[in-house]
Amino acid sequence: MSTATLQFLDTPDGAFAILADDADRVLVAGWTDDTDAVLARLHPKNRPAEILPGETRAAAAVAAYYDGDLAAIDDVEVVQFGTPLQQRGWAALRSIRPGEPLTYTGFATALGSPSAVRAAASICARNAPALFVPCHRVLRGDGTMGGFAWGVDVKRRLLEREAAA
Repeated sequence: MSTATLQFLDTPDGAFAILADDADRVLVAGWTDDTDAVLARLHPKNRPAEILPGETRAAAAVAAYYDGDLAAIDDVEVVQFGTPLQQRGWAALRSIRPGEPLTYTGFATALGSPSAVRAAASICARNAPALFVPCHRVLRGDGTMGGFAWGVDVKRRLLEREAAA
C-alpha cells in the first residue's frame, strides 16, 4: 500500500484517529492522538509507505454517531488483514446491534463455534478499525467489560451511549 490519510477528530470520548487507504477505506480507527499507536494496530507488512494528514469520509460517520445516529458507522468501508476466521468474525461484529451486546461465548456461538471463546476474544483484540467494526459490543460472560484496545472507560461510555439510544 502506498499512501494513507490520517485524520484526528475530537469526540466526547477524546481524540479519535482514522487511518484510511488511498481508496478512503478505514484501516485503523481508535481513540488516540498518537500516530505510532495507530500504526501499531497494523502488522508492519500492511502499513502504508506514506501517511499524509487529511480528511476522510469516515469522519462524517463518527460525527453522526456521536450526534446520536448510531447506524451512521454501519456502512463505512473498512479493510482488514487476517485469516478467513478473523474475516468472518469481523463481519459478524458488524451485525451486533447497538444496545444488544454479546458475550464472548455468544459471539463464538454466532461464529458457529461455541467453544472457541478464546478465538472470539482474539478476533476482537485484533480488530483495527474500532467503532466501525464494533468489537466494544462484546463482553465477558459475567457481563463485565473485559479488555478494549482503547481503554475500558471508552468501551463503557460507548456501551452506555448505545444502551440509552
